[in-house]
Amino acid sequence: MADTIANPPGARELRSANLCQLLHWLAAGRTTAQQLSTAYLDAIAARGELNAFLPTDASATDALREQARASDRRRATAQRIGRLEGIPLSVKDNIDVAGLPTHCGLPGAPAPAARDAHVVERLRRGGALILGKTGVDEGVLGADGKNPHFGNVHNPWRPGFVAGGSSAGAAAAVAAGLCAAAIGSDSLGSSRIPASYCGVYALKPTHGEISTRGMRPAARRLDTIGLLGRSVDDLGVLLHVLAGYDAEDAWSRPVALALPDWEPGRLRVGVLGDLAAWGTQAGVAQLFEHALATLQHELPQRCIVDFADFPIPAARRAAFFLMEAEALLADATRFGLDVSPRLQQLLDYARGKSAADYGAADRMLDAAALHARRLFSTIDVLVTPTTPQTAFAFDAPVPSNQADFTCFANLSGCPALSVPMGISDDGLPVGMQLLGAPGSDLRLLELAEVCAAALDATPAYPLGA
Repeated sequence: MADTIANPPGARELRSANLCQLLHWLAAGRTTAQQLSTAYLDAIAARGELNAFLPTDASATDALREQARASDRRRATAQRIGRLEGIPLSVKDNIDVAGLPTHCGLPGAPAPAARDAHVVERLRRGGALILGKTGVDEGVLGADGKNPHFGNVHNPWRPGFVAGGSSAGAAAAVAAGLCAAAIGSDSLGSSRIPASYCGVYALKPTHGEISTRGMRPAARRLDTIGLLGRSVDDLGVLLHVLAGYDAEDAWSRPVALALPDWEPGRLRVGVLGDLAAWGTQAGVAQLFEHALATLQHELPQRCIVDFADFPIPAARRAAFFLMEAEALLADATRFGLDVSPRLQQLLDYARGKSAADYGAADRMLDAAALHARRLFSTIDVLVTPTTPQTAFAFDAPVPSNQADFTCFANLSGCPALSVPMGISDDGLPVGMQLLGAPGSDLRLLELAEVCAAALDATPAYPLGA
């Protein structure tokens, strides 16, 4: 259908649009917050097999519809409106939304949150509408979206395959057109891994740039809010709405973001040497090499980055131990419930460690921060595949290296972006990651926009019937 004033976008066209396009249509009167909300609620019900959203009761749906009507009234009466006015978004189920329980993928019936998390407060002040909570790995400790209590989150590209994790439902919802964009979290790649598997865009900002108050911690030195959308511009809009100092968050700090003044043709670009040595699938490596060839002008000055003096797998495992230990502290009263043997094994591992073990693991993060300082004194941006593999079947062995490319950004506090770079021979999406020094978020967003335009690899998303 032609995009004209005489032909307002239908439900499927609304669902396939990115956040910035929807803002344009709302401003132009082409659609309304009520129409958008209805399109997404209907799609969530129709795509229930994905299990991207947690169930909600009728009262929550009624409240959402009333918020949409109020948003439309504000526009109609020329009242002050927010940057995200009328945009329906999803929120990961480790982030508090007032009136809804925060399950964190665990069994039981926690009381509804009394207060919105900081990011949800900002979303509401910006006029956004909260569609609901998206599914996560059990205890938010995983990277595949498996959950024995709420059901597995399926990849929209191939049901029966993982969507990644732990922001599994967030990425699946964006890819399937069940929300305009999604708020997740990212502690070792929890937003970028599912973004890669589902073919969407994701930003892990500089640590401390967006407050995590009201989000269940995985490990506070690693945790960031994750932003997921269907374009780089969407991530930029969300970053501007959500970033800022929060005096109630001990890890929040004013971050002076560097202006987006990079000249792509003059950038010093770091790339990894032997991708096969990192356990990268041949198809992923081929797509990455093709992407680098396509980006000869945008990323011309390349050098090999060697992590020989910083053992990524060992640092990743140390960081995951910090997450296991913090899980015991954060949910000590809830982990006595009927959790899976896998999760129980993770918790028992942390219980068997000492304070000295925790201290040694914590020092690995200091080493990562120092390594990043040295690294970004010689290069401007590190470019890698986002994940060493594509999505895999639920009954397949879980690769131990899923987070090997993503974890360094969390270990060091650096920002990182994942953008789609193509579809593998087996028909599944693959992402490319850009990683920069702390505070280079705006520069990364601009570079990602340039690279995404050159790659032209944003897929036709699997919206379903």
